[in-house]
Amino acid sequence: MMKAVTRIISLAFMGLFFISLAVAQHGNQASKSSAGDAINALFAARTFEQTAISPDGKEVAWVESTKDGSAIHVSSVSGGATRRITAGGATENAIAWSPDSKQVAFFSDAAKAEQAQLYIVNAAGGTPRKLTNVKGFLATPGWSPDGKTIAVLLTENAERAAGPLVAEKAQTGVIKEAVSEQRLALVDVATGKLRQISPEDMYVYEFAWSPDGQRFVTTAAHGNGDNNWYIAQIYTIPAAGGEMKSIYKPPVESQIAVPAWSPDGKSVAFISGIMSDEPAVGGDIFVVPAEGGQAKNITPGMKASASWLTWTVPGKVLFGEEVDGESGIATVDVSSGKIETLTHSADVITDGGWGTSISVSSDGKTAAAVLQSLAHPPEVWAGPIGQWKQITSSNASLKPAWGEAKSVHWKNDGFSLQGWLLYPANFDPAKKYPMVVMVHGGPSSQAHPGWPGSHSFAVPLSTKGYFVFFPNPRGSFGQGEAFTRANVKDFGYGDFRDIMTGVDQALKEAPVDEHRLGITGWSYGGYMTMWAVTQTNRFAAAVAGAGLANFQSYYGENQIDLWMIPFFGASVYDDPQVYARSSPITFIKNAKTPTLVLVGDSDGECPTPQSYEFWHALKTLGVKTELVVYEHEGHIFADQAHQRDVIERVADWFTQYLK
Repeated sequence: MMKAVTRIISLAFMGLFFISLAVAQHGNQASKSSAGDAINALFAARTFEQTAISPDGKEVAWVESTKDGSAIHVSSVSGGATRRITAGGATENAIAWSPDSKQVAFFSDAAKAEQAQLYIVNAAGGTPRKLTNVKGFLATPGWSPDGKTIAVLLTENAERAAGPLVAEKAQTGVIKEAVSEQRLALVDVATGKLRQISPEDMYVYEFAWSPDGQRFVTTAAHGNGDNNWYIAQIYTIPAAGGEMKSIYKPPVESQIAVPAWSPDGKSVAFISGIMSDEPAVGGDIFVVPAEGGQAKNITPGMKASASWLTWTVPGKVLFGEEVDGESGIATVDVSSGKIETLTHSADVITDGGWGTSISVSSDGKTAAAVLQSLAHPPEVWAGPIGQWKQITSSNASLKPAWGEAKSVHWKNDGFSLQGWLLYPANFDPAKKYPMVVMVHGGPSSQAHPGWPGSHSFAVPLSTKGYFVFFPNPRGSFGQGEAFTRANVKDFGYGDFRDIMTGVDQALKEAPVDEHRLGITGWSYGGYMTMWAVTQTNRFAAAVAGAGLANFQSYYGENQIDLWMIPFFGASVYDDPQVYARSSPITFIKNAKTPTLVLVGDSDGECPTPQSYEFWHALKTLGVKTELVVYEHEGHIFADQAHQRDVIERVADWFTQYLK
């Protein structure tokens, strides 16, 4: 949002905010939840930021994270001893194998500077060599085909990490839009010399080397990187530097991601669809000539959402897909459009990104991924696609403290819908239980049955005797592009009907007490929670995290207003009524449900004033409510104390009203 607005509101209500923040910082001893085992399981799990297989398919490396930092490990795909690669830093990540599989590039904060630097090391062992000494943030190292150069993304002199999910920096005085460009830079492996090759006024999001090493394909946009991702185009740029050439400009209702060269360098494949968040990719697969021209959709009508892709052999694209609440790996023939599913699983399959993805060897025959589910904590697996063998056992001691998850299907308005129903721990079929609906963020996203992380504040409710229902309403990934677009200009209507008919289906399939229903969610889920309590009295309690109360005021407050044009068809200044129609505040006098409201004080995606506005309205109307604002937190909370506090507050709120 406009950072001047944040500052004015914070000062105007200093007493209220400082009281709330103090509670959030130090915790509320009276709010401690009995779901301690589940909370401990969330925070005890070792997570894997990335896994990367060597080009020859013989070794796999991964980034393993704990509360103390992150470290890089390497093992043979066939098993055996694991060795660590380190420059001595507390945070080391971003693995990139050299083309000959002999060296590994990575980032490390070993120099104890404010930011990590680029290092390389012999994969078999040895002392890493530092290549860069830059001021700013580095991301996404990638070796040239000849192994002589490493490309990186560099945001020089940046005051915070890139992306709209991190905490925004407060501004005072004369407010100006601060723009830090993420540029494509090349580092010479022999000398460490760095040169930036993309223009100063372009923000580069992704890149890929051409097969001959002479060019790059990128997704990029002019100006503000957080906001302008929604209007990014596909560009090529010579490796020697020079002018960036646009080869594809998507229509206003679509975004683009994951550009990849064909093996002969003549074509570029990419994913295009309506996407609400930069890290969450989903859509159809398109191919465009590398010199520009007409793009062809090679997966029209696909009942899934592509989330990642690469070329394996000429004429065939390998891709990850979100499908019916699950994960799949498939190929599509570029000429015929024939899709072949290689593996399909309820497990979450990822190489470290947000969606389904794998790390694949040069010949496309061997891959590595992190597999996880609500029944099994994350571990690294590798081998032939779909025939992976477990490589790590980092979480072998962890067992789920929650119940079993089952897939639920239902129909509404002609759509086939799916969601996940998490059963209470120690489930007794002779009893009736309360149920909390957890709506995912996005809306362009998908609820997966993955091992919960420290942000999974709904899963611990299972240990306290709740069903937890995770619906995938229209607007979600997983049922094809038409399904994802089905909530355009209709927020709160068709998608809400999908959720409520899903609740009815859960009532048919499980012993749920219809008088003890709750609803919660974060971001779009927070919005849908605010919307729900203004549309129905079926819920006895609600928790709205980082929600949106008033789309009209929100448009002028958030840092990424361009996401709204594809979903609402126009700006708020051109069509204010379409925004008012979907705003919970428009119907606020209908609200009767006790509602807890949670938000970070530096959230640029769903700014604090939205939560304040909703809380203020409920309080004024005499509805039971509470607002907690967390200090120095963005859209995704970074402080573990705050993450734990959210989990405990959510559990205590529902216990208070649904017991």
